[in-house]
Amino acid sequence: MLYPELFKQLEAVRWNMDTDIPWSQFDTTLLSEEQAQTVKMNAITEWAALPATEMFLRDNRDDSDFSAFMSVWFFEEQKHSLVLMEYLRRFRPDFVPTEAELHEVRFEFDPAPALETLMLHFCGEIRLNHWYRRAAEWHTEPVIKAIYETLARDEARHGGAYLRYMKRAMHKFGDEARAAFAKVGVLMASARRTAQALHPTNLHVNQALFPRDTIQSRVPDPEWLEQWLDTQIQFDSVWESKVVERILHNMSLLMERSFASVQELNRFRKEMTARVAATAATAAKAAGGTAGPQPA
Repeated sequence: MLYPELFKQLEAVRWNMDTDIPWSQFDTTLLSEEQAQTVKMNAITEWAALPATEMFLRDNRDDSDFSAFMSVWFFEEQKHSLVLMEYLRRFRPDFVPTEAELHEVRFEFDPAPALETLMLHFCGEIRLNHWYRRAAEWHTEPVIKAIYETLARDEARHGGAYLRYMKRAMHKFGDEARAAFAKVGVLMASARRTAQALHPTNLHVNQALFPRDTIQSRVPDPEWLEQWLDTQIQFDSVWESKVVERILHNMSLLMERSFASVQELNRFRKEMTARVAATAATAAKAAGGTAGPQPA
């Protein structure tokens, strides 16, 4: 089981909201209305760890190890929302999200393949690490800069934990896991070709609620994410390339095969998909061949 070890590792570096955030360094002249609004939107977005955890527990009922790890991931992600709200409570209470605004992003996600969801959130942690690093550079107020730097480090550690579970899944499921991880990896490393940011909070997850079935569509300002990325923290092609490089690097380590581009990863995806299909066809043929003659 991975949970006991991961618990110890994350516990050893867990930060304290009262003593590890430099609250006394706050400078009111360095926080604009625009910046405070983005902190509110991030606080609400982080609250979406709640429905994500409910999804993970539902779709991984046969995996108690991973489900137990959710207790750590959920705690730390909700803490992200809490520290952002604490910042606003202390310094801009008029921007603190209401309970209704937080509850709006809690809705049921449709069931999805567990392996693909795992890879999706692994890539999401990589992307969020880079978003928060860029946000820390964009902000000018010292306390919120320190908070975003702290959150970025957490997201990197969470990505590392997900990677451990991905390695375990490959030992258990073989080519099925490789195909699932490569499929989502191609999608999440192709953001520059899409009109919207590719992150779990910006993907459609409940067909019955479409089009209000993404986390970002249910925050008070559904347009804020694109503005935050494009015009505020300026998450440009250079930063997007950093995300793609990290995804490809980790996929190369995971698959023990070098991927220098999304195209190479996509060729690997096709190869794995074909192998999975061939294995399934062989198994079906064997099952049919041993079934014996059927009655007329």
